[in-house]
Amino acid sequence: MTKKLTPEKRQAQQLTRQARKLEIRLVKQASARRALDNFGPGMQTYCITHGQFSLAEVIAILLEKIGPADAAMSTWTAGAADLNIIANTLTAGNIKTMRLIVDCSFGQRHPAYLHLCRELYGDEAIRSIRTHLKFVVLTNDEWNIVLRTSMNLNENPRVEYFEVSDDKELADFFLEMVDTIFEEEKVGDFSTKMVPVLKSMQGTRQENTIKTTTLKKITVGKLKRHHQRTLRKSKKQHGKNS
Repeated sequence: MTKKLTPEKRQAQQLTRQARKLEIRLVKQASARRALDNFGPGMQTYCITHGQFSLAEVIAILLEKIGPADAAMSTWTAGAADLNIIANTLTAGNIKTMRLIVDCSFGQRHPAYLHLCRELYGDEAIRSIRTHLKFVVLTNDEWNIVLRTSMNLNENPRVEYFEVSDDKELADFFLEMVDTIFEEEKVGDFSTKMVPVLKSMQGTRQENTIKTTTLKKITVGKLKRHHQRTLRKSKKQHGKNS
């Protein structure tokens, strides 16, 4: 049985800083390579796609640009094709080290894909938590790439977005969270869980409590009568002003 987190433990982790210059693109048919052709050091690119390429393809293009890198990823779900693409990239040496975070329901929804994931990367490289985060961090001596996205590690022909930044401060923020999750969560534990506590990260505490009230039941008839009263008041006010 899973334990519920108390309000004081439900702390948000946040990073606030000045906005950076941003290149925005709508990519209807072009490839991942074309979408990222202008991306360079210190830049940030935001793309909306029609789902014509996968997250694994975006990662592959970024690795071509920056060279071999350490990788940390989080996804809600994954498919066999993308898992194999990432594994091949790892084998080829373009990914030097690999850490993957998956949602704890992944194995229940797709047991065969979780089995493949464990075979390809090994349990030491995987942690399971309750999450819906989708991100990739790629780092080496020259680059600090953070990829934030709506895309999972699978093919999904729908409107999606991804945002790529070369930003050390942001990369360090995400990597601190990844480090904490890998320290807190047990190797090979893919059971149902609550959200991680992230004990070693300084959370943003809620200082002011929000008062809640019980909402009264509102019927359609009450809404109509309220609307009619509002109209009458509006007409009277309009008559006075005219």
